[in-house]
Amino acid sequence: MVNKQKVLIVDDDNNIAELIALYLTKECFETMIVNDGESALTTVDSFHPNLILLDLMLPGMDGYQVCREVRAKSPTPIIMLSAKGEIFDKVLGLELGADDYMEKPFDSKELVARVKAVLRRYKPAPAAPPVSDVKSVEYPGLTINRTNYSVIYMGDTVDMPPKELELLYFLASSPNHVFTREQLLDQIWGYEYIGDTRTVDVHIKRIREKIEDHATWRIATVWGVGYKFEVTHSAPAQIPD
Repeated sequence: MVNKQKVLIVDDDNNIAELIALYLTKECFETMIVNDGESALTTVDSFHPNLILLDLMLPGMDGYQVCREVRAKSPTPIIMLSAKGEIFDKVLGLELGADDYMEKPFDSKELVARVKAVLRRYKPAPAAPPVSDVKSVEYPGLTINRTNYSVIYMGDTVDMPPKELELLYFLASSPNHVFTREQLLDQIWGYEYIGDTRTVDVHIKRIREKIEDHATWRIATVWGVGYKFEVTHSAPAQIPD
């Protein structure tokens, strides 16, 4: 029997939480509901969810702090739920490591579809896969492994949420190819994102904070178009700030 995927629902409104659980249960997910941030952190360690649906407005520890704490120790996908629809709130959630953001009130069918979409894109591989099945790209000082979701930079492991890693891997897999923000949204998120193309900019910014330009490669901005993973045989020219 195939094990059901687990979804942890964190919301202080039990009516909303139970409705979400009902729809997910019908889609063969196993669910658990908690109503505050402290309980969420404890339950993550015991329940081991495949995905977390996280409300922002929680008593005590808010959803932003919960996201920060979870992301510090686990790459578990997180979809934030909030009545706050401002771009600032969405960008902040993404900067803290959330994989998606849905504004309340939301359509239950869309929520289920997004849960499935995020889970499709986050599938940690079994331990010690055959070498032929490993998906990775390597450059001097950088190895991005899409199979076990790891990034090694200058000999050190870099903690990177799934969406950041997938974006970096996608760009690095096609060196010197320019992708528009819309193309990157379609390739990495795979559906029409609720926000705008600044989602890509936020993730690129976070990647650049963790990985500096190398003498032979860098993540380059193509102004007015998008981004590319630029590879050269010599040190790139210095570009004024």
